[in-house]
Amino acid sequence: MEKILENKYSLVKGAARRARQLQNGASPLMASKSTKACRVAQEEIQQGHVSYSLPVKLRPVALDEFAK
Repeated sequence: MEKILENKYSLVKGAARRARQLQNGASPLMASKSTKACRVAQEEIQQGHVSYSLPVKLRPVALDEFAK
């Protein structure tokens, strides 16, 4: 099976965020048998209807860069 998100934590965070959007009035991206926002969000992620991007990791800043 193809990796849907980076790890289980990312999957939970992504589903929670999408479920919150659905609860606040966003339209579902696909038909679902469930009416529960959390389940609909999980199905949307599993079917590939929800895209995501990972934040760019911040690079460490050297202390001498502040002296400029």
